[in-house]
Amino acid sequence: MISTNVYKKRLQRNNPDEVFAYLIDTLKETITKWDYFVNWTKVFKNLKSIEVDLNILNYLIGKPQIKKEFISLLKQHPSVARVIPILVACRKSKYRILSDYGYNDFIYEDFVFQNIASFTDNELKKIVSFASKSGFLKLLASKRIKSVVDYVIGVEVGLDSNGRKNRTGKRMEGIVEFFIKDICTRNKYEYITQATSQKVKEKWNLKLTVDKSSRKIDFAVWNGKGLYLIETNFYGGGGSKLKSTAGEYQTMFDYWKKDGHKFIWVTDGIGWKTTHRPLRETFNHIDHLLNLKMVSSKILEDIITQNI
Repeated sequence: MISTNVYKKRLQRNNPDEVFAYLIDTLKETITKWDYFVNWTKVFKNLKSIEVDLNILNYLIGKPQIKKEFISLLKQHPSVARVIPILVACRKSKYRILSDYGYNDFIYEDFVFQNIASFTDNELKKIVSFASKSGFLKLLASKRIKSVVDYVIGVEVGLDSNGRKNRTGKRMEGIVEFFIKDICTRNKYEYITQATSQKVKEKWNLKLTVDKSSRKIDFAVWNGKGLYLIETNFYGGGGSKLKSTAGEYQTMFDYWKKDGHKFIWVTDGIGWKTTHRPLRETFNHIDHLLNLKMVSSKILEDIITQNI
C-alpha cells in the first residue's frame, strides 16, 4: 500500500493498519439489484424462436395414446423435434445416454435433435423414446401442465438462475465502471474494458505482460501519463477461491510494475471477513487495494488523477 496521505485526507486514517481495518469494516454484505433474480429479456428471447413449436406440443396434453400421437405430430411438424431438449432443461442438440451396463460392456444410445424437413421411422422412434424415457410424455399425458409454453418459461427461468454468480461479477464491474467512466469523462482520460495485451498494444502502443494469452483485465485506464490496470470482484461468501485470487494479484502486480504500469484491485464482499490473512498479505504487497466504499470516497479518483 502506498500514499497514506490520500487515505488520511479522504478517510481520516493515518497508517496502513488503520486503512486495512477501515477496508474490512466497510465491506458490503451484498450488491444485489433487481436484475440479479431473472434476466427476463433473455428468457423471452430464448422462448420467441421456439414458441410456435411449443404451442403445437399442446396438442399432446392428455392424449391417451401419446406415443402414437407424438409420431403423427412429428411427421406433420418435424421442427417440433428441436425443442425436445429444452423440455428437460437442456440446450445441447446431441446426447449420449448410458442405457445398460454389465461386466462385459457399457451400452449407449445416441440421440440427435435436428431441425430438418422429415425423419426416418427409426429417427422418429428415437425422438419419441427420448421424450418418453426422460419423463416428459408422461407429464403431458397426466395433464399436470396446461400449457407447454408456460412450462418452458419456468424452465428458462430455472436455467437463467445458473447465471446469478456471473451477474454478481458483472454487477461489480458495472458499479466500478460507473466511477471510472465519470473520472475519465471529466478528466478527458481514456479507458477500455476487458483489456488484453493486444488491445493495450493497439490502443496505446504499450507493452503489457500477462501470465496467459487469455488474460482479460476488467479495465485499463490511460491518464496521459501512465496506465492503470483495474481488476474487480465481489465475494459474498468465503472459500479457497479468495486466497488463490489474492495470491494471483500479487503475481500480476509484479508483472505490471516491471512494465511500468499501475495496478488497482477493487474487491468487496463480507466473504473477506473470514479470510483476512491473504487479503492483508496482498494489501501489503501491491500499491492499491480498495473496496467500494473507498472508491465512492474518491480514493480511486485521487490515485488516477494524481498519478499515484
